[in-house]
This record gives sequence, structure tokens and C-alpha cells, in this order.
Amino acid sequence: MRALVTGATGFIGHRLLAKLDRPVVISRNSDKAKKKLEKVSTSVVGWDLNSGPPPAAAFDGVDMIFHLAGDPVAGGRWSAKKKAHIRDSRVIGTRNLVAALRGLSARPKVLVSGSAVGYYGSRGDDELDERSPPGRDFLAEVCIGWEKEAVAARELGIRVVPIRTGIVLGEKGGALAKMLTPFYLGLGSPLGSGRQYMPWIHIDDLVELMLFAAREGSLNGPLNGAAPHPVTNREFTQTLGRVLGRPTFMPTVPPLALKVLVGEFAEVLLTSQRALPRAALAAGFAFRFSELEPALRDVLHR
Repeated sequence: MRALVTGATGFIGHRLLAKLDRPVVISRNSDKAKKKLEKVSTSVVGWDLNSGPPPAAAFDGVDMIFHLAGDPVAGGRWSAKKKAHIRDSRVIGTRNLVAALRGLSARPKVLVSGSAVGYYGSRGDDELDERSPPGRDFLAEVCIGWEKEAVAARELGIRVVPIRTGIVLGEKGGALAKMLTPFYLGLGSPLGSGRQYMPWIHIDDLVELMLFAAREGSLNGPLNGAAPHPVTNREFTQTLGRVLGRPTFMPTVPPLALKVLVGEFAEVLLTSQRALPRAALAAGFAFRFSELEPALRDVLHR
């Protein structure tokens, strides 16, 4: 089966490509994508997310779509312009993708679409599975709109599986790469109260979950892309320090200091989502990394 991938040059997409046979890549900067993916047997089609539907020819022979494109959430302070890019790249981009599918005579069988645990908002210690209601903050509203546009493809006879991804742990990228410097300097500390839950997933498990979602015909709805054992921010801090062999006795970083440093993005660092992958487990998916410490050791010792 042939796959089409958006967001292929990103941290997750690049790893997904390695598992696919001759995938088609859609990228807003096709020249840059070709250079970055020159070692991957793939074809690259240029498409700007917000400019209208991608060309129909890109879907020739495609059986499955992995739609991962979206402006980085953690890249810079959240100005009004930045928030618009975060929202529009996901909501309008997905709408344009589905519009292209609507015009095809032969359509892919499945759309595995990006989403995030931000869908749930901040929920304290509540256990959250795929049936839990959404939150009301900015990222929750983005995820609601993102999923709504993806699910519209069901009207075309396409199975749709949004993956609500947590913090992805992988080498050379993602949230973990941004955390390492203060820990190496002995400045690792919990954020805020440290009691907020951090749903996490090893990048290998996330890629396998996406492939599982594409293969399993019984799946037609959201999956929490998070390991079975979420931890609090304090537990994450202590575990990462232990794996790195670095102290974590610094006091917590107060919410006000975080807001001064990163602005409104601080809300993301302080939200609590105890997300559990119940739908994936019920469908028979087996996580290779269910516990945090083995996951961190695997990533950091590669």
C-alpha cells in the first residue's frame, strides 16, 4: 500500500517515512524537502497548506494518508499572528486536504490525522480517554477544529483516525531536546506545582501506532498517542535527572516566572492531562515502552 505524508520533514514525519515504501510527500517547500529527504525513496509535491487543495495527481495510487503538517506550537512566543498560524495551518490546511479528496474518483482508504492531547484542556488528576469531553482553551479549540475538518472525510467513505499526541520522546528533536541543557547544567527543576500530568510517548511507539491505525480496519475514531503510564511533571523531572546522572534539587519554577519567559505558551507547560491510550490498547496495540525510565534511557543512550 502506498502512503502520502504531509509534515514529512518534521521530527515525527521523518521517522515515519523510514517505515513506508516509496511514499509521496507533500511539502510547502518542495526544494527544501527534496534536499532533506534525498536519502529516502520518495516523490515530493509542492503545496502550501493555506493556498487551496493540493494537486489531485499527488494522490495517484495512494491508499493511506498521514497528515502531520502544522505550524510548531513551541516555536516562539504566542503573539496573535503566531496563534493564527498555529490554528490555520491545522484547521484550514486539513480542510484543503479533504477538499482535494472530495474531487478524486479513486480515494485513499484511510486518513490518519494529527491532533494532540491539548484537545482535553487542563484536567488535573482526571483520567482521560478518547471518550472524554474537550477543553475550552486555545489549544483545545484548535484540536477540535482540526479533528472536525479531518472527520469530514468520512462522508467520502474514508476511515479517519486522529492521533491525540502527547509529549514525544526521541533523539535529536522534539520537546526532550529543549529540556536537556538545563539538566546537564544541574538546573533541572519541576515547573509550577510539578503536580500536573505529562502524557508522553516514545517516538518509535508513536510511529508504530500510526501504522497500526492505518492497517486496522476496525479503528475509526481518535486514539490517544500517549504511553499507558503518564507521570507528573515532578516525576518526569526526577526520572530524567536520574537517567542523566544530574541533580534535580532546584526549587520549582513558579508560574509567573514561566509567563515572563515564554508568555502565553506557559499555559501549555502547566496544564495537566492524564491521558490514557484505552482505545489503542482495546484494539490490540502493544506499546514497546510503557514506563518512562526505560523510554528515556533508550532515547538518550542511542
